[in-house]
Amino acid sequence: MAMETSTQEANSITAPAAPLSSEPSGLTPAIEVGRPAPQEQQQLEPLKGPLTKVYAFWLAGMSCDGCTVAVAGATSPPVEALLAGTLPGLPQVILSHPVLSVEAGEDFMRAYHMAWEGKLDAPYVIIYEGSIADESLAAETGGYWSAMGSSAIGGEGDPFEDKLVSTAEWAKRLAPGAAAAIAIGTCATWGGIPAAYGNVTGSMSLMDFLGRDYRSALGLPVINIPGCSPVGDNFTETVAVVLMFLQGLGPLPEFDELGRPAWLFNETVHRRCVRAGYYEEGTFAKHYGDKECLVEIGCWGPVVQCNITSRGAINHMGGCMNTGGICIGCTMPGFPDKFSPFYKTPPGTIISGTASRIVGSFIRPLRRISQRDRNRERQWDKAGSVASGWGHVAEPSVGDRFVHFFYDKLQFLGGTKPGARRRPEDREREERAERSKQMKQ
Repeated sequence: MAMETSTQEANSITAPAAPLSSEPSGLTPAIEVGRPAPQEQQQLEPLKGPLTKVYAFWLAGMSCDGCTVAVAGATSPPVEALLAGTLPGLPQVILSHPVLSVEAGEDFMRAYHMAWEGKLDAPYVIIYEGSIADESLAAETGGYWSAMGSSAIGGEGDPFEDKLVSTAEWAKRLAPGAAAAIAIGTCATWGGIPAAYGNVTGSMSLMDFLGRDYRSALGLPVINIPGCSPVGDNFTETVAVVLMFLQGLGPLPEFDELGRPAWLFNETVHRRCVRAGYYEEGTFAKHYGDKECLVEIGCWGPVVQCNITSRGAINHMGGCMNTGGICIGCTMPGFPDKFSPFYKTPPGTIISGTASRIVGSFIRPLRRISQRDRNRERQWDKAGSVASGWGHVAEPSVGDRFVHFFYDKLQFLGGTKPGARRRPEDREREERAERSKQMKQ
C-alpha cells in the first residue's frame, strides 16, 4: 500500500499550518491542542475534477485497531480496489496508515507534514480511529495517551529536542484543510468504551473534539461510521460514494442528523433480523443457542440502528444475531453506559414482549392451519393419504376442514378456483362488463 508524496504546491486544496492553541473548553482536547476555532476553518474553492488520486491519512487514538481489521476484510468494495484505483471513475486512494504502510519513521511522517503545510498535489481526507483522549491529563506526568511522529521544540539557544505529537494534534492540524473528516468505529464517532462512565482519559469523539461548527474544506461536517467494530463494507462503501461526490459523478449522499450514512443506518437491527418473525409470533429464546427471538435474553435489536443482520460481518456472512449473539447497541451514541448491564432483559420488553405473546397466541395457530393445508398436494386430498415413505402425515382434522372451507371462499372471492367450471351467469356478467367497457371507449 504505497504512499505517494510530492513537493509540488497544491493547486486544488491547500491547508495553512494551524497554530497550537491552549484555549480552554468544556471538553479538554489533547495537550497544547484546542478545537479548531471558527476562523481557522478554511472554506476553500471547490475541487476541480476529474481527480486521479486522493490522499487518505489514518489517525489512531484510543483504539484497539479493530476498525482497521474490519476494513481490511471489506469486500463491497474491497479496500484493495480503492487503493489500486480500479473502481471505474474513482480516483486512487493513497493511504498513509501507521500499521499498513510500508514506510516508517521520517519517510512515513513526511506526507502528514506535507498535508499540514499545504504541499500535496491532490486533496486529502482524514480518517480517525479510536476516541480522542485529554492529552493534558497525561502530560501532567510527562506522558501521553496516543501519539505519532515528533516535532522539534525549543527556542533559540535551547538544545534541540524532539517532542512526540499526539494524534489529537494531528487531527487539529489536518482537519481544516481536509476534503472530508471521517470517524470510523464507535470510539471515534461517539467516544465508545474509552469515554464510558468512570474513565480516566477524558476521551471524546472526533465530532465532540472538533465541535459542531467544524466544516471540512468542502463544507462537510464530520462523517460518522459507528460500530465496535464497524462493518468493513459500510466504511468502504461510504468512502466510495464520497469519492464519487468529489469526482463530480454524483450528489453528496444522504447523511442523518448525526452524520451517519442514512442508507446504512436508517433501519433497526430488528427489522432485518433473521429472528424477527419469532417476535411477531410471540415466541422468545430462553437460553443462548435457542432459535427464537433473543429480546428476552438481553437483545436491544428493536431500538438499535445497524445493518449487521442484513449485511453480515464479512463478505455478507455472519453478524451478531445471525449467529446467535444478542445486540448490545455498539453502534449507538449511548453505548456502552445506556445499554448496561449486558445480557439482561431490557425493561421495555415487559410491555412489548407481553403484547407479542397475546397477539401471537392467535397468529401462530392460524398460520399452522394454513401451513398444514399448503403442505398437501391436491391429489393427496382426493386420495385421503400422503404417499410419503418418510413418516406418517396426519390427515386434516375436522377443525382444519371447517376453517379452510371459509378460507377458500374468501381466497377465490371474485376469482375462479382452479379446476372449477365457469357458470353461465358468470360468462354473461363478464360479457356485459366487456360491452359496457367498449361503449364507454
